[in-house]
Amino acid sequence: MGPVKGYKKRRKVEPNVSASGSSEEGSLDWWDALSKRIAAANWALMLLLGWELQLNYFVTVLITEKLGPTFRGSNVIMHHSIMREIGYVWGNICGISSPSKGLDKFESMFKISRKTFNYICSLVKDCMMAKTSNFTFSNGKPMCLNDQVAIALRRLSSGDSLIAVADSFGTNHSTVSQLTWRFVEAMEERGIHHLQWPSTEQEMTKIKSKFEKIRGLPNCCGAIDTTHITMLLSSTEMDSNVWLDSEKNHSMILQAIVDPDMRFRDIVTGWPGKMDDFDVLQRSTFFKLCEKGERLNGNKMKLSEGTELREYIVGDSGFPILPWLINPFKGKENSESKVEFNKRHFATRVVAQRALTRLKEMWRIIQGVMWRPDKNRLPRIILVCCILHNIVIDMEDDVYDELVLSHHHDAGYKQEVCKFADKTALVLRDNLSLYLSGRL
Repeated sequence: MGPVKGYKKRRKVEPNVSASGSSEEGSLDWWDALSKRIAAANWALMLLLGWELQLNYFVTVLITEKLGPTFRGSNVIMHHSIMREIGYVWGNICGISSPSKGLDKFESMFKISRKTFNYICSLVKDCMMAKTSNFTFSNGKPMCLNDQVAIALRRLSSGDSLIAVADSFGTNHSTVSQLTWRFVEAMEERGIHHLQWPSTEQEMTKIKSKFEKIRGLPNCCGAIDTTHITMLLSSTEMDSNVWLDSEKNHSMILQAIVDPDMRFRDIVTGWPGKMDDFDVLQRSTFFKLCEKGERLNGNKMKLSEGTELREYIVGDSGFPILPWLINPFKGKENSESKVEFNKRHFATRVVAQRALTRLKEMWRIIQGVMWRPDKNRLPRIILVCCILHNIVIDMEDDVYDELVLSHHHDAGYKQEVCKFADKTALVLRDNLSLYLSGRL
């Protein structure tokens, strides 16, 4: 895994692989109790506010929490963020949002199966229960481990505000905040083994084989792409301009290398959105390891007599062409072999786009515009969302397949074009193009 700014490396802890994380008698009994508590909290809120006042209540809460009493004028991005969140909350409280097709209420709420939920509980149990904090619901009932994990997962997966999540579960926003952060810290320590570069030749061989089956690119080890986590920062923050990207949004970058199963194999995050793809790549541990010959240094493939193809990853035009990173041919008047190569290249690298889209769709806390986030904590939240993304894949969670992708992961951002090109890599790409067309 690449560097995560703000992430402090902890001692390695052997994971608890048990799938049982329940601290009450049976996960089904626990969920039955919690779902009734959620329903009761929602109905109580509806009765208290009244149907006509409900929407006004949430508009007021969200604007106050996100924009503060000094709000003046309008902000288009923030308006869309608020309306999106109002939609989620309104649907949850009024019972409008029914379970997605093929999913039960548990799966619709948490976007994962009970099996995956229990496994996550088993991972974080020791860390979350080690600290003495008596978390309770509003009625004074103590929260078990499952309750705590459920609240944290709901906060991360829904992207709803602290107040909205708290009201939905029958607790307060401070408890939601503390539980979410405790969960993030626990997942960093106990779940990091789910996000790592392939450690054996056998594992890498399987990855290369799967990539080749997509559209025939041989010896490919990964696909790289970048996305922006947008933020709304106060204009009074001294470093706010540092985070202003090319689309005039404040954002933080997440750059990820993905395998053919859409599993994150290496990430780097924490850098300001004003940096381009190549800048972020150059500052990553992955780049330095590749340049020193310590990564992507496995078996080479013979293309023809005297021509070999080393291990490499693929990326779009925002990345440079390097001996270990191949981007597509530029221009509109390419030869037939180059046009065909670009089609193969796109079909291969698109797995990275899909992975980032899936990440933001499942873990919506990083999908919309984040309201004045702690920029030291945000990289760690992004990391944990990536770990959770991988866990869902590793657990072969069927719920994952039921979710429909509804947007591009970086909507509104133009394609970057990197002009840097390594001459040796240009020759390598030409040879690969000729090889795939049968002309080498």
